[in-house]
Amino acid sequence: MKFIDFNFESNLQEGLDSMGFENPTPIQEQAIPIILSGKDLIGCAQTGTGKTAAFVLPILNKLAKNPTDTTNTLIIVPTRELALQIDQALQGFSYFTSVSSLAIYGGSDGSAFERERRALTEGANIIIATPGRFMAHLNMGYVKLDNIQHLILDEADRMLDMGFVDDILKITTYLPKVRQTLMFSATMAPKIRTLATKLLNNPEQISISISKPAAGVVQGAYLVYDAQKNNLIKSLLEGKDLSSVIIFVSTKIKVKELERDMIKAGLKAKAIHSDLEQGEREEVLRNFRSKKLQILVATDILSRGIDIEDIGLVINYDVPGDPADYIHRIGRTARAASTGVALTFINEYDQQKFAQIEELIGASINKIPNPESIGSGPVYDPSLKIKRPFTKKPGSFNKDRRPARK
Repeated sequence: MKFIDFNFESNLQEGLDSMGFENPTPIQEQAIPIILSGKDLIGCAQTGTGKTAAFVLPILNKLAKNPTDTTNTLIIVPTRELALQIDQALQGFSYFTSVSSLAIYGGSDGSAFERERRALTEGANIIIATPGRFMAHLNMGYVKLDNIQHLILDEADRMLDMGFVDDILKITTYLPKVRQTLMFSATMAPKIRTLATKLLNNPEQISISISKPAAGVVQGAYLVYDAQKNNLIKSLLEGKDLSSVIIFVSTKIKVKELERDMIKAGLKAKAIHSDLEQGEREEVLRNFRSKKLQILVATDILSRGIDIEDIGLVINYDVPGDPADYIHRIGRTARAASTGVALTFINEYDQQKFAQIEELIGASINKIPNPESIGSGPVYDPSLKIKRPFTKKPGSFNKDRRPARK
């Protein structure tokens, strides 16, 4: 099937042709006709399968066919990065149309808030917003949502994990009851089905490879102690002619420490995490996209919703806490039918979590021998329950409520 088979409006098809879009992905091929028909939809697909275009294109086609000066579509997303990504996609796809869009997210200055206020009162056709920021505008009393025809919840499972369910339900009380609602998620957990029953009307459902990594990802794992991880990173990356690399780390503190050690080793690496100002984060991503920066060290804020092409290597410095997050992390590579490598570092404490990942994907991941310079790591035996030792921090309290000794 080709995009031309959807019979999009000529100005929208012209935009697709100019961007080199010819063949839809499976999620696009299945979702676009349903959305064009006006039905509600629950779509499940892993990251990197083309979900954004799957819901953006049919909405743009409707607006190209029936232009309006009012806000027609509200897209709710979990992070500012995803809001910006969708807005950028909209600008590209709608280049030859008159459709307007605006991303609304936290962390901006006062002038950005005022610009958002004007768009919400004067009517940008498509609003892409994070729940918290959008609620801030709603609480001011000036938001006009009377003409909303489409509500889209993207990365719905992540929004629920982040505690946005109450905000989402509150936002829907401001919308017309008669509307088309689309929900996209990488997983279909019970909580997602519960939310869907509250918001969607007799929805169609499609599911695309929910629990399988992309076919082009070569997966491997190293068994290492925490003290060996940084040396292994250097062994894997120093002197190598690699394309873009993302290293996922579990905490902001460890992200900062790894960035410092890599820079000392002469590797061109930058960290991105929630402590950075929005402008700083955007600059890091711009440099990474343009290949000025080779290595990105990140917390899970990047595991979903960031569309960066040509990621050759993803490294899980820590085993993800949720097996589904493994899919999202390694989904940064091998996008759009390309190939890539995903490596995971497994310490003695995270072996059961890694076994759950293997169970989820239905395959055993190759355990690669450590380089001689790194030394032997722990033996892989997920049947052993090894708990990380508990250490009190200075200033914490013992059971008798006395401060712990420093």
